[in-house]
Amino acid sequence: MTDMTGAGGFNEHFTVVSPAKLKTQIVNILSAWGMTQHDAAGIAEILVETDLRGIESHGASMLPLYDTMRRAGGLNMRPSPRVVRETVATALIDADAGLGHLAAVKAIDLAVEKCKAVGVGAVSVFNSHHFGAAGIYAEMAARKGAVAFVTSSARTIAVLPEGGKTPVLGTNPIAFAAPSRGQDPFLLDMSTSAVAANKVKVYAYHNKLLPPGWVTNDRGETITDPHEGLRLCMGSGVGGLMPMGGNRDTGTHKGYGLAVMAQLLGSTLGGGSFSPFRMRDKGSDSPDNIGHFFLALSPDFFGQGSFEDDVADILAWLRGSPPSSPERPVMVAGEPEFSARRRNQDGIRLNDAFLDAVRKVAAACDVAFILDSDAA
Repeated sequence: MTDMTGAGGFNEHFTVVSPAKLKTQIVNILSAWGMTQHDAAGIAEILVETDLRGIESHGASMLPLYDTMRRAGGLNMRPSPRVVRETVATALIDADAGLGHLAAVKAIDLAVEKCKAVGVGAVSVFNSHHFGAAGIYAEMAARKGAVAFVTSSARTIAVLPEGGKTPVLGTNPIAFAAPSRGQDPFLLDMSTSAVAANKVKVYAYHNKLLPPGWVTNDRGETITDPHEGLRLCMGSGVGGLMPMGGNRDTGTHKGYGLAVMAQLLGSTLGGGSFSPFRMRDKGSDSPDNIGHFFLALSPDFFGQGSFEDDVADILAWLRGSPPSSPERPVMVAGEPEFSARRRNQDGIRLNDAFLDAVRKVAAACDVAFILDSDAA
């Protein structure tokens, strides 16, 4: 265990865990919940990959929430995602009420396969649950030479409409990836809210003060206490996350519009739910019916030059532009996460408050907790 002083003056405790051991812990828990070894390994791979990139909000920290969803009764631990409608360029997938990771991999693979054949592949998923970080799936397509766009609805009603005081939307992420010759792809992955709700959870784990503009109460007052912010974001019914932009003067209406776009394209298009309607009409044990959308484009069917070479030239030009501070060179989307992945190969730093939550999850299903031994 290591101590360090975090933002806001709080003392932070963390443990360094090897990626392999973290994956084993996740597989053991998911298997104990009734998931097949194959499916558990697939989901664990995505969660660990997310943590490797420093996206702590969407990695293994999701296990306590998944446990809550499982106990509520709406989460199918042995799903069989299947294509229920298909054309040469489109498909609709029923996720069978399972965690969304498995259906998402199936969907992006199918979208890429179609775009390689006819130039474009568009796949919608319904009857799903949380699928992790949207950028993981966009990157999968880019690594195969495709341009990709991914979006999704969300189960948690946490985001205020512009000018409103009660939450009506999820954090509704969007991701975009483009391949770049000889280097990591351009990878944009963002929530349409000021920040993902799970990021507030991470700040609560770390006891870090929330930045102004993330969370407000029902009077529009900024909340910086991470625990109060988490309460407002997780079902208080008033207050919550601001749309991307922070306030009207700095573009909240744009984030609000993007959030609605993500709902309509990511969920409504394929028959997924709108969370306020689902909460009104269904019981707590009903599946979330989250929707996802995956679009893949083959550059070979469009421009006449080398798309990947052109992307590489554009990214190099952007990185080479003069920085406002010599200590902070200009970067492009995805670069911080790819750098974190290289740094974390020998060990992922996990907050001990989060590890305590995982320890409780493991104990509840009689699984040994194996993450303490990697303390640094």
